[in-house]
Amino acid sequence: MKKYILQSIRLTVVLMVLLCGIYPLIVAYAGGFSEGRGGGEKMTRNGKVVGYALLGQSFTKQEYFWGRPSAVGYNAAGSAGSNKGPSNPDYLQQVSDRIDTLLKYNPTIRRADIPADMVTASGSGLDPDISEQGAIIQIKRVAEQRQLNEKVVAELVVKNTKKPLFGLFGPTSVNVLKLNLALDALKKSS
Repeated sequence: MKKYILQSIRLTVVLMVLLCGIYPLIVAYAGGFSEGRGGGEKMTRNGKVVGYALLGQSFTKQEYFWGRPSAVGYNAAGSAGSNKGPSNPDYLQQVSDRIDTLLKYNPTIRRADIPADMVTASGSGLDPDISEQGAIIQIKRVAEQRQLNEKVVAELVVKNTKKPLFGLFGPTSVNVLKLNLALDALKKSS
């Protein structure tokens, strides 16, 4: 029995060194090669950090593109989904309310044109991207609110649309924070 206890202790020590020491160092080192050098891709305006490219934020003003709803109020410390299934009456009411809000502020779109990502929260509750269709349905509202030509706003959406990796992996998406910062820059240069 003493033999097995010593083996267990040795295995525990080896795993602690590997998983609590070496592995985190490797991950931290690898993070140094990513955008933001492991600290996240900070987005700035006038030299001030206004957010991170990979964390969704709440945009509620009509002159901005709105992002995907969040089940956690965009709180990065509490990342989570809603855990409500598609047959849950509270969840269905929440989605219905979001659809009604979108239709109220974007009266030219049809209910059938609203993509699911605009009315359902992501699994993390912090998704920074919306679908290309989610951006397209908001162009008219944003252009009117900013008194810009719809074509100019549509071109900005196209410039900020991220295509799937190698044309195969992942959906076509638009980072809402980057798009809204580009809108603000456009307004200043006009």
